[in-house]
Amino acid sequence: MYDVDIEQFWIDDELAHEENCFSKKAPQVALGIRMSDECVFAELGEEGDPWGYTPRERRIDLNKRYNDKAEKIVGKRLLREDFPRSEETHPPIKDITEVFGCKHVMQGGTTWVKQSCSNPQELETILDKVDNMDIREFILPKNWEEEKRRIFEVYGKKPSLWRHVRGPVTLATTIYGAENLIFLIIDEPGLAERFSRTISDVIYQMAAIMDQEAGYGPEDKPSGFSFADDNCCLLTPEMYEFFGYPILKRIFDHWSPNPDDYRYQHSDSDMKHLLPILGRLNLTACNFGPTVLVDDIRKYMPKTRIDGCLAPFTFMENDAEEIIAQVKRDCEAARNTRGLNLSTAGSINNGSLLTSMRVVMHAIQKYGRYV
Repeated sequence: MYDVDIEQFWIDDELAHEENCFSKKAPQVALGIRMSDECVFAELGEEGDPWGYTPRERRIDLNKRYNDKAEKIVGKRLLREDFPRSEETHPPIKDITEVFGCKHVMQGGTTWVKQSCSNPQELETILDKVDNMDIREFILPKNWEEEKRRIFEVYGKKPSLWRHVRGPVTLATTIYGAENLIFLIIDEPGLAERFSRTISDVIYQMAAIMDQEAGYGPEDKPSGFSFADDNCCLLTPEMYEFFGYPILKRIFDHWSPNPDDYRYQHSDSDMKHLLPILGRLNLTACNFGPTVLVDDIRKYMPKTRIDGCLAPFTFMENDAEEIIAQVKRDCEAARNTRGLNLSTAGSINNGSLLTSMRVVMHAIQKYGRYV
């Protein structure tokens, strides 16, 4: 295994995360990798579906055994071991894609979201329906009030806030199709603008509804919002500024108006061409694709924490030499600006091993020192 002074690493890493990873007191680049529940199967040699359902008791057992191993290899227990029982959990609300008529279908152990319309006439029909919909009545299950009351009385828990959603381009392509959206923006900009505005309205309403359900009003609501918009890479800068940017701007202005409020975008795709536009949103942090590197991001986002830029497939292939090369590259790029939270540029998938996390720690300790 690669040499790491584990005790010193975690002392330094705690300092490295201060001030959103920009602290001048940080002795080294921060480590953002904490693995994921998916990784237990390959690590432990266990059968299971990383993206499918795992019974609660088995999940707890797997995570505990994984954490026992993690303590030996990286010096820290990484995965949660406390999962609420079903009776402690609020019933799920409908997904935003369901508001727009998409069906969710389970295939191969994974839920797939089916496109709901494919031409302008069908889209107009969907938008007419959504614009006249009682969103609260639609998204909350029939037993919501009684379950909300019971869970609060028995467990003291309020409903969770709704602060993360598919980004506007990914959502629109899910509803209408990727090529269809591009042609819509070009050929029917009026309808495309309406589509964007309706997406914005629904996101706003769903977040506001769940604020209210959790007992918050417009003045005392907790701040913060994040988007996951992989498909934003499909639009040109002009198209994105027309269709996607106004949505993020509106939501951030309402839920994250202050400089330190959480404003986040994840897009594990090659969307470098959109950085000048996204830079105007003053993101608190970002996680972009493995071809969108520290130097690229820093030109337009000088105060944004960068969660990246290690390629997730390199991490999953457990290629130690390439992992070290990419970590070294990113550490050197961040030396003068700081603000790097070294993470994978996308999801951490099953097959990614704890020994690879240790390799990243080794590389940070060797190449990522600020002092």
